[in-house]
Amino acid sequence: MEEYRVRYQQWLESPYFDEGTKAELRALEGNEDEIKERFYMDLEFGTAGLRGIIGAGTNRMNIYVVRKATQGLANYILKAGGKEKGVVIAHDSRRMYQEFTDCAALTLAANGIKAYVFDALRPTPELSYAVRHLGCIAGINITASHNPPEYNGYKVYWEDGAQITPPHDTGIMDEVKAISDYASCKTMDMKEAVEKGLYVLVGDKEVDTDYIEELKKNVLHPEAIRQEAANLKIVYTPLHGTGLVPATRVLKELGFEHVTVVPQQEKPDGEFPTVSYPNPEADEAFTLGLKLAEETGADLVLATDPDADRLGVRVRDKDGVYHTLTGNMSGSLLADYEIGQRKALCGLPEDGMLIKTIVTTNLADAICKYYGVAEYECLTGFKWIGRRILQMETEGKGSYLFGFEESYGCLIGTHARDKDAIVAVMALCEAAAYYKTKNMTLWDAMLDLYERCGYYRDNVMSVGLKGISGLEKIRQIMTTLREQEMSEIAGCKVLKIRDYALDRVKDLATGEVTDTGLPKSNVLYYELEGDAWLCVRPSGTEPKIKFYYGIVGTSLEDAQKKDEAFGKEISAMVDNMVNA
Repeated sequence: MEEYRVRYQQWLESPYFDEGTKAELRALEGNEDEIKERFYMDLEFGTAGLRGIIGAGTNRMNIYVVRKATQGLANYILKAGGKEKGVVIAHDSRRMYQEFTDCAALTLAANGIKAYVFDALRPTPELSYAVRHLGCIAGINITASHNPPEYNGYKVYWEDGAQITPPHDTGIMDEVKAISDYASCKTMDMKEAVEKGLYVLVGDKEVDTDYIEELKKNVLHPEAIRQEAANLKIVYTPLHGTGLVPATRVLKELGFEHVTVVPQQEKPDGEFPTVSYPNPEADEAFTLGLKLAEETGADLVLATDPDADRLGVRVRDKDGVYHTLTGNMSGSLLADYEIGQRKALCGLPEDGMLIKTIVTTNLADAICKYYGVAEYECLTGFKWIGRRILQMETEGKGSYLFGFEESYGCLIGTHARDKDAIVAVMALCEAAAYYKTKNMTLWDAMLDLYERCGYYRDNVMSVGLKGISGLEKIRQIMTTLREQEMSEIAGCKVLKIRDYALDRVKDLATGEVTDTGLPKSNVLYYELEGDAWLCVRPSGTEPKIKFYYGIVGTSLEDAQKKDEAFGKEISAMVDNMVNA
């Protein structure tokens, strides 16, 4: 009998699994492909945790998989001597958030580890803040970020407030993998956990107010807010997620008077009924917000994803036209504002640094050059930015100025160690107020930045390849690219190839090979002539392979033409590889 069939039968026959789970599995009898998909592997506990479709099976998100992951985390915490510090747990509005939250908390409690559980949904960045604020050894966030409603996930943070990185990620992964019997995972009764002080609710008194106050410390121009808060019109949507309360609270406390929330998307709802999936990168996320903005004459439209770590932006120019700011654009605009205004107000530290990921726009490099600050490039994933902040603090070298990634995430300040859409909402509204005092819109500020630093344009193509065959196709594509060593891409000469899996950078002109200087990762990066680039990497959270690329033009029109031409060439290349 195939291994997946053996696992399927074990779940049907074991007294450990509940009757609802067994009924769901019995209904699959006769659908061999679905049975195989659910049991051919364990849902992978990756470098940040779990993410998958909710359902019964080893390759699905359910209470048994969550319990196993938490038991592995508990084992690691016990070995690390962090039992007394406790773990804080947050969740967003997704399906089964309460079941997964309580499941994790009660497994920790059964291992003698106190669980601090938020009394309602909270944003990811507040969870990151709470880990250090409460002095915990770790944090757990029950969220699948911007995935469709059938997904949920489980992110793990360590005591520095960042998502787990080496050695903790591999150490926890090893502990989870070492658990072969689901029934060996501990749990306990809720009433007993509460009575023993191992399940503790936390909320505004313990965390919320302090978090909001930390955000407000990053305001650079309170006088601009006082001057223009009554004139600036803002439309905001939390996309049925966690952002509503903290985003509107911080804006109200700062004095912004005209914040209109999209009513259809205001309340938390794990079904996300107004969008096919709640991603602020997608145009459909702004359909209702832009309609409301047109009606109210709003200066900007803001959308946060369900766990409020990503921010999507639309800004109105002086002609009343709304422009999309991609994650690269809004991140660059905020980087320019934060660094430029800090320099003007009090000067910049000699060791000031901007941190970005390897797939983030080269406009960041140009901004650093313009202001004379250092730049540090890290692997994709904000946890690496958090890790670099910790390293700077530990070594006493480097002053953090700003950090961002292309996927609509940035961090202003060091209160959190993950991207924070709430502080980004605050800062963007402040910037809008400041530029309004100069008779400028945010779009004017974006054009000014382009004129000073270059008309950079960046894009990404995501190819979804689901199931066993999809994983194999992704592996084949990465193998083929490594074997072929392309010397030209989309008509551009390849100058250097960075292979992060092999930790090497090859100069194609000289043949010289050097190290990447970063941890190993299954990523290929091509440096091209004319400051263009292409990066290929399998997604770490979804069954996709992504092709990131960027160009620079001499004007908006020139950049758009180059981007379209480059994109067509990349699309054809991708189609050939996927269909090979």
